[in-house]
Amino acid sequence: MLDYEKMFSERAKPLQGSAIRETFKVLAMPGMISFAGGAPAPETFAIKELTEIATDVLTNQGVMALQYGITEGYAPLKEQVRERLNRISSTKEDDELIITTGGQQGIALAAQALVNEGDIVATENPSFIGGLNSYRSFGGNTVGVDMDNDGMDMDKLEELLKTTKIKLLYTIATFQNPTGITMSVDRRKRLIELADKYDFIILEDNPYGELRFSGEPVPTIKSLDNNGRVIYCGSFSKIMSPGLRIGFVSAPKTIGEKMVVCKQTADVHTPVFTQMLASEFLKRYNIDDYIAKSCELYGRKCKLMQDKIAQYFPDCITTTKPEGGLFIWCSSSVDFDSSEVQKAAIARKVAFVPGSGLMPQTGVKTSSFRLNYSNSSEEKIDEGMKILGEVLKEYVTR
Repeated sequence: MLDYEKMFSERAKPLQGSAIRETFKVLAMPGMISFAGGAPAPETFAIKELTEIATDVLTNQGVMALQYGITEGYAPLKEQVRERLNRISSTKEDDELIITTGGQQGIALAAQALVNEGDIVATENPSFIGGLNSYRSFGGNTVGVDMDNDGMDMDKLEELLKTTKIKLLYTIATFQNPTGITMSVDRRKRLIELADKYDFIILEDNPYGELRFSGEPVPTIKSLDNNGRVIYCGSFSKIMSPGLRIGFVSAPKTIGEKMVVCKQTADVHTPVFTQMLASEFLKRYNIDDYIAKSCELYGRKCKLMQDKIAQYFPDCITTTKPEGGLFIWCSSSVDFDSSEVQKAAIARKVAFVPGSGLMPQTGVKTSSFRLNYSNSSEEKIDEGMKILGEVLKEYVTR
């Protein structure tokens, strides 16, 4: 048997499989109720509309749809995205705009373009595993900054900055994954000030920002940036379809141009066919109407999950109160390992994501965990919270 471990690159050796993706392996079990993923509700997909568009595109523009495209993206879609960004994030006129293969690729391209071996990347604590693994894969060291209900703690961030040189800070400032927390406007402004003072780049990842079902909108960090400090990553995965794999990046021109070169080494370009589908959908339909329906649905499901948590969970469990997005973060005043609870819950056909896989520092055990409410029926939310509450009570009373 060959020893493949010794052949791995030094960059690949520390990478661990996503706890979320590993959980997916058990989701095919009959009867499994999953709160583990981050998938949008299937009933929000415009299947009929996209079927008609696909037929039309292949019939009338088939050669273009099936041919190679340019790395930066399909020109009509780029223009539509730029117009949309000017409304929701105030992208800069001279920014490089890139259509990426999903939002995840935008994160990875920024990491490839900016992160050297040993560079420190600051993130929220906890954070999105896809972002954490992107920085680790290029030799970066992820350092977490604690959060409260207003997002990343800027005083703690400045304490870190006084002693540690960072090149990049990664934030999901709106409806954060995994906590659902939204960074306050004051903290967004201070983050820009700290970036200018300590000379680092901010990557604002905003795949959930349009899924607001309560509260007041807040400006993107990108819109507050006057000095070219912010790379903005967005996606159509949560508002149109994750299967299309359409994301986008708006970056300061010099950084964006380097990310384009990096993309050429990855996949040359995002598939033209799916870009054309997205473009035609935006042209023929009002996507804001579809988003509004998603927000109404997710707001109802989120409230139901919060109500059922209050009904079924032990009193030691507290949760975040998201105003949008897809996730609720649960914490406990009683210490236990949520990874062990996950195993017991899966044995009873309920899946969730333990917090240990979402920490910037690897190997950390925590009693916190993430729940997703978007991709389960209201009946399954009730049933699943009841079962999970019973499992949790077994652990907190030991």
